[in-house]
Amino acid sequence: MNVKIDTKERFTVITPEETQLSVNMTDELNQLLLAYLQKDIPHVVLKMEVVENIDEAMAENIASVQSQFYEKNCSFVICSLQKKVEELLEEKELLEFMNVTPSESEAWDILQMEEIERELLGDEE
Repeated sequence: MNVKIDTKERFTVITPEETQLSVNMTDELNQLLLAYLQKDIPHVVLKMEVVENIDEAMAENIASVQSQFYEKNCSFVICSLQKKVEELLEEKELLEFMNVTPSESEAWDILQMEEIERELLGDEE
């Protein structure tokens, strides 16, 4: 699976360069994404601008990965979904559980808000 990785100051943008994300790519994508939970900057933006189709099992997997990030107090935002992919996520009722934005800049905004939220909640404990 080919991906482009762009490391920013506060997060990493991972852009799959495949037009189809199929179930046989699940393990590879999991290893790539979940490895960021062990890094100094564990926040990830999954930029899906090139992905035109996604298998249902892969969609469920991405939703699961996102929940694993949030369980570890890390941000995971998906951006730039193609219409067909967004429709599948909506149809499978996954979209409502995912943190999705139209653009990378809006994903960055979400990451910043979540960081502030974590800081505020951390102060209350």
